Amino acid sequence: MSASEPVAASPRPLIGLSTYVEDARHGAWDELCALLPYSYVRAVAEAGGCPVLLPPSPSGAPEVLEAVDGLVLTGGPDVDPRLYGSSPHSETDSPRQGRDAWEMALCSTALQRDLPLLAICRGLQLLNVSLGGTLHQHLPEVVGHDAHRETLGHTRPNHVVLAPGSTVAAILGPETEGRCHHHQGIDRLGEVVRAVGFADDGSVEAIEVVDAGFAVGVQWHPEEESRDGRLFVALVEAARRRAGPRSASSPVRATSGR
Repeated sequence: MSASEPVAASPRPLIGLSTYVEDARHGAWDELCALLPYSYVRAVAEAGGCPVLLPPSPSGAPEVLEAVDGLVLTGGPDVDPRLYGSSPHSETDSPRQGRDAWEMALCSTALQRDLPLLAICRGLQLLNVSLGGTLHQHLPEVVGHDAHRETLGHTRPNHVVLAPGSTVAAILGPETEGRCHHHQGIDRLGEVVRAVGFADDGSVEAIEVVDAGFAVGVQWHPEEESRDGRLFVALVEAARRRAGPRSASSPVRATSGR
C-alpha cells in the first residue's frame, strides 16, 4: 500500500442494548412498542460503538449475541423477586416476566462467552440475581431513607467510593458521583460477584464478575452524565479487543442504503 492510499477505518464494535415493551403513543398510533431512552444510544455512539437495540424475544439470545461485540443491560422496573426465591414486597413493581426471561438469557449467554458487559441499575440487579444473588426489595427499610430514588423528575447524585484495584476504579478513579433512581439494591452477592462500589450508607453501588474480561455493573445511570461516558468507552474498547480484526464485508457488518 502506498502512502497516498487511504487506510480503511476499522468497523465500530456492535454494542447490543436491551430494550423493553410498553404501551406508547406516536403520531396516530397507541400500541405496544419496544422502547429505550435515547441517552443509552447516544452514550454508546459517542464512545465509538455502534448501538444495536435488542427487543425482548421468547428465544434467540445465543444467535443475537453471536452478532454483537458487547452488551448493555439497561435500567428499568424491578426484577421479579420470584427469580431469587422471594415473595413480592408491597413496594415492588409488577413483574415483567418477558423482559426478565430475555435479559436473564442475554446475561447468562454473555457471561458464558465472556462478552464485554455493562449492567446499569436494573441491569446490575439482574446480573447479581443471574449469578445466584438476592436483592433488598425496598432499600428505605434497610438504610432508613429514600435518597437513592428520583425526586421531582430528576435522578439524585450519590457519592460512591470505589474499591482500589477494581476495574471501575481504574476507569473512574477512587470515587465518583452517580445519578441514581432505584429503591432496590443488592442484598446477598451472587457467586463470583465482587462488590466494588459503595454509597455513603453502605449500599452496594458497583459490582464486577471475578475473572471476567469485562463484566461490570453500576447502580447509577452513566448514560445521563458525560463524565461517566468513560464507562461506555471502556466497554467499547473491551468489545473492540474481543472482536479483533473483522472484515468490513462480514455479514454482521454489512449495511444497506436504507
